[in-house]
Amino acid sequence: MNDNAPHILVVDDDTRLASLLKKYLSDNGYRVSVAESAEDAATKMKGLSFDLVVLDRMMPGQDGLSFAKSMRETRGYNQTVAILMLTAMAEASDRIDGLEAGIDDYLTKPFEPRELLLRVAAILRRSRQETISDICFGEFAFNIPKGELAKDGVPINLTSSEQILLKTLATSPGVPVSRDVLSLSSGTQGRAVDVQITRLRRKIEVDPKVPRYLQTVRGEGYVLWAD
Repeated sequence: MNDNAPHILVVDDDTRLASLLKKYLSDNGYRVSVAESAEDAATKMKGLSFDLVVLDRMMPGQDGLSFAKSMRETRGYNQTVAILMLTAMAEASDRIDGLEAGIDDYLTKPFEPRELLLRVAAILRRSRQETISDICFGEFAFNIPKGELAKDGVPINLTSSEQILLKTLATSPGVPVSRDVLSLSSGTQGRAVDVQITRLRRKIEVDPKVPRYLQTVRGEGYVLWAD
């Protein structure tokens, strides 16, 4: 396992589900720790740093909602770590309660493992956007937090979809990003991602048909090559 891989804390009192989540996330390249309760999670978070907490809502003792609130109210690293909440409670009011508590995303049970993986990837990319500023490729500079692209200091107009796609690619330069992840992050469906990529290439490539920076990786998706 890569020591630089994102570290995920799975918090769930259902030990069978927690074990399955650990195996699935580990098999897909993440480092994973497991906690059986909010109290257990709080203890682990005192000694280890995590990039994401996958948090069950209904647990004995302190439930996931109140634990998320306590994380956001505590000064320090745990105040900003990303949270994905898992729950069987699917009403709009339940989702609103979770978002108001400070969670980053919400996934209802039962869920497709592939959707979980895509949401985890999307959350981690958004988190990275907050720590990375400018990325340069050729004559272009892209400010990730602001979504602003410039060529030799001259602003290049981007649509909202193009901004989101470029942000998603720019947070992991040199790493292929799948169409599924790009679709989830941008809200663009199916092959519409390919259309948006083609339009983006027209703005950043000398020859869009032979791209230098925004390339296709067969069977994997797209990759942005930075300087």
